[in-house]
Formats: sequence, structure tokens, C-alpha cells
Amino acid sequence: MARYTLHGIFASGPTYKVGLMLRLNGTPFHYEHVDLRAGAHKADAFLVKNRYGQVPVLEDSQTDYCLCQSSVILDYLADETGQFGGKDRGERLRAREWQLWGAGSLTTGIYRTRALKLGFFKFPEQVAEANLQTALSALKELNTLLEGRDWLVGKGATIADIDIYGIAAYAPQAGIDLHPFGNVRKWVARVEALPGFKDVNTCLPQASVQA
Repeated sequence: MARYTLHGIFASGPTYKVGLMLRLNGTPFHYEHVDLRAGAHKADAFLVKNRYGQVPVLEDSQTDYCLCQSSVILDYLADETGQFGGKDRGERLRAREWQLWGAGSLTTGIYRTRALKLGFFKFPEQVAEANLQTALSALKELNTLLEGRDWLVGKGATIADIDIYGIAAYAPQAGIDLHPFGNVRKWVARVEALPGFKDVNTCLPQASVQA
């Protein structure tokens, strides 16, 4: 029986981040699909696991931890697996800085623009354009910050790369061309070359399974 159970939905960017971390670690996990359209995330049974009524949730049968918020889960898995946590405390702190940065304009711009493209939400034209410009501005900043770097922190992939990739990876679904952002494209390719990598379409199933 797998130690970890991941609750989420395959189309969720935050759920993908956790799924990708588990795939890159080569860690078996049980996957529980949460039917957001049916309101399963607001049901009492789910709210016991996540008081915010959001996905993802990670349950650890060995420690009895039940965690929400993808950045917290990535941090936890780095400790438990000994992978992608950085070489020392300094790198871990830098990785956390990146995660908090990514939760701002990069997430807002790309995820909301994607949601509009896929018909998940509707925005007034001015709001939609503002979201797009937010995404482009954040990608430009990321491109600049990646100058001279292979990875976001240190000399190897960390939870920072997994987290930020889990946002940037949805740019194509948002209709955003990454071609102008050369450093971002090269970094994306490095992440996608990591052993165990799965893309947004193949990482998670669309139903509950033992992955």
C-alpha cells in the first residue's frame, strides 16, 4: 500500500506540482480524484482534510500528516524523501522565496488566462487583458532572473524549479508563446529532461487509481 495519497484533480496546476514532485522522486502514491464540479471539495468529508476546500491534499499514512497548499507539500516531500530540498538551509530558504514569488503575478497571470481560454471562468475584456499582461510581465522577470543560471537555486533542481515549472508549464494552454523568453525555454527543457518527468497531460490520471 502506498504511503502517500494525493487528493486533487488532473487539470489543477497546484495538484500537478505535487504529482510531478512524486513522479520525479519515483515515489508510488495513491491518487484520489476530487470532483470539483460536483462540489466534492466543499463536502464535510473533504473539509476535514482541507479546511479551505481546495486541492491538492496530501495524506501521509506513516506520519498521519494531512497537508494542503502545494508549496507546503513540496517542502514536506523534500524533507521526507531527501530530494530537491537544496544542499543546505540557505538553498532551501531561497527555494521558498521563489515559491512565494511564483504565487503572485506568475500564478495570477498564467492560471487566470488559461482558465479563460479553457472556459473555466469568464472575465470582462479589460480584466482578461490585464491578466495576460501580468503573465507576460512575470515571464519577462523570470527570463531576466534566469540569465546565467541553469536552475533557480544552486546547481541542481529543487522544489523551486518544480513549483515554478508547475505554473509556467501552463503558458501554452493560456495561449502564451514562450518563444520570446529564451532563458525560460531553456530552463523548461532542463526540467523536462529530469528522470521521471511527466507533463501536464500525462502526470495524473482522470480517476482515482494507485499510481
